[in-house]
Amino acid sequence: MPMDSPNKEVATVGGGCFWCTEAVFQALKGVEKVVSGYTGGNAPGRPTYREICSGLTGHAEVVQITFDNSKISYEDLLTIFMTTHDPTTLNRQGADVGTQYRSVIYYHTAEQKTKAAQILSEMAPYYNAPIVTELSALGTFYEAEEYHQDYYKNNTSQGYCQVVINPKLAKLRSLYADKLA
Repeated sequence: MPMDSPNKEVATVGGGCFWCTEAVFQALKGVEKVVSGYTGGNAPGRPTYREICSGLTGHAEVVQITFDNSKISYEDLLTIFMTTHDPTTLNRQGADVGTQYRSVIYYHTAEQKTKAAQILSEMAPYYNAPIVTELSALGTFYEAEEYHQDYYKNNTSQGYCQVVINPKLAKLRSLYADKLA
């Protein structure tokens, strides 16, 4: 899709390890590209994975999703995001613990902010605990190191992929079969 396509949009979310989140969004119709990266921190310069993992930079592991909004809406992406991770656990997803694993939606526009707030409100009754998903303006996005890109596609037999990502993809298939590529 050309970069100036009126149907192209970008979303940025974090829901734990970006390897998991990346794999979920790569499986969807209308998603053109998913890039793992970091944002939301305050360390000077380009952060490294090691620095992010320390929890001292304030960055979150996120994915930046380029999608065709004539094939999948921003609202659908956020609904899928909210149901394929636990938005009620603060700074944690499963065994991954730290501020870098927080649940967060980074909006790119005022319209995305409004839509994201609406989705968060609509999803709240479906959870037994309060949603702690942060809603923030996107700051500088840093692409993660190359070995983090397409991690699941390149490492499907790795233990983490088998134990953590495969169940997320199974849930995705069971809930959103009509949205899969």
